[in-house]
Amino acid sequence: MPKAYWGEIKDPVHGYVYITDAEKKIIDTYPMQRLRRLRQLAGSEYVYPGANHTRFEHSLGVMFLAGQVLVNPRISQAATEDEVDMCRLSALLHDCGHGPFSHVFEHLLSKNLNKTHEDLTSWIIENSEVADILNKMGYNHKEVAGLAVGKLHKKDRAFLDQIISSAVDVDKQDFIVRDTYHTGAEYGFIDVYRLIHALDLLGENLAVELGALSALEAFVIARIESFKSIYFHRVGRAAQIMLASAMDKANSELGLTAFETPEEYLALDDYTVWTALKKCRASNEIISNLENRRMLKCAYERTFYEKDALISNLFGQESYRLQIRGEIAKEAGVEIDTVIIDVPTVPSVPYHHAVLMESTEIPVFTRSTAGEKKLQRLSESSKIFETLKGFMNILRVYTDQTNRANVEKATAKVLGQIPSATKISF
Repeated sequence: MPKAYWGEIKDPVHGYVYITDAEKKIIDTYPMQRLRRLRQLAGSEYVYPGANHTRFEHSLGVMFLAGQVLVNPRISQAATEDEVDMCRLSALLHDCGHGPFSHVFEHLLSKNLNKTHEDLTSWIIENSEVADILNKMGYNHKEVAGLAVGKLHKKDRAFLDQIISSAVDVDKQDFIVRDTYHTGAEYGFIDVYRLIHALDLLGENLAVELGALSALEAFVIARIESFKSIYFHRVGRAAQIMLASAMDKANSELGLTAFETPEEYLALDDYTVWTALKKCRASNEIISNLENRRMLKCAYERTFYEKDALISNLFGQESYRLQIRGEIAKEAGVEIDTVIIDVPTVPSVPYHHAVLMESTEIPVFTRSTAGEKKLQRLSESSKIFETLKGFMNILRVYTDQTNRANVEKATAKVLGQIPSATKISF
């Protein structure tokens, strides 16, 4: 049965994105329209002036790419028409739980509520106007809420989750291309459509045909370069640290994590929270510094490439970081609050949901002349992947301009005393 199309939206990355009547109804809900007021890369605009795109257009892009995966003949034959439509809607809604300044708000959710934006995405879909609209259209809102965060967990349908949440999911495919487009920091071309065309099913799981190895390697490299040049840029991180600190200081007064209903949470966006932070005595100085681009300064930086998580775990412990901060502050003769340790640790390669292999592998396969598919290890076929599949750990110490020189010397002295077992050669 032909779908009722509402029209199209012109996207700078993917071109014309065609929208059905059902998708238009969801797009017009408040949880989706709010995403227009959440920047995708809060803080990055201090480095890249063009980085003012929002979660709204990213969500449209993820929906579009999910649809592209599901018209791949190898995938479409395994999915029903209802599943195709539900997957597109779930992809559209996948980020509706993000807080103000996107990932910057995540630390408040984790620290105060032990929640992630994905938890809130499911909560909002299940408890807002979105649920009523989905139900009226014949969908199970709980299924959409699960699929939106890759947790539908339906028997024999793992590939539906993996389209939205996996090693090469459409979320990553869109944000890498979109973020590099808007920043101009295009350090690697990704042929998203080649990757999508190379997807196939092994059982119920998504895998990439090795004929697209070059596209897959380009994806891995572009992701690493994006982390280094965009997401973990020292000035962008400085802005994010300042925003996070402002929200931390103001939280008790503003109640940023005291929401009890989806409506209370959805009232928080970049505009409302920035204004509140500016008026709040505990945070207004930080906001004034941001408005005048008086940024924290990076006094020390070191990148570790490690094949296991030792460094990550060590610096991931808040008590250890506090101890190191204290030692640096004492050595520099400054207050401990003026020393900030930033350890933005993430896997270099986006592993997440490779069911067929251990977690450090992206499922790939070869196809015989008879059409038989054979699972392979990507690291056996790609020396690039083998080299890059460890962890990238960036350790930075920030302080204000006045104390920069003293903190720089103190940090070099203190971190020179890190036990040799944690040091690695470059």
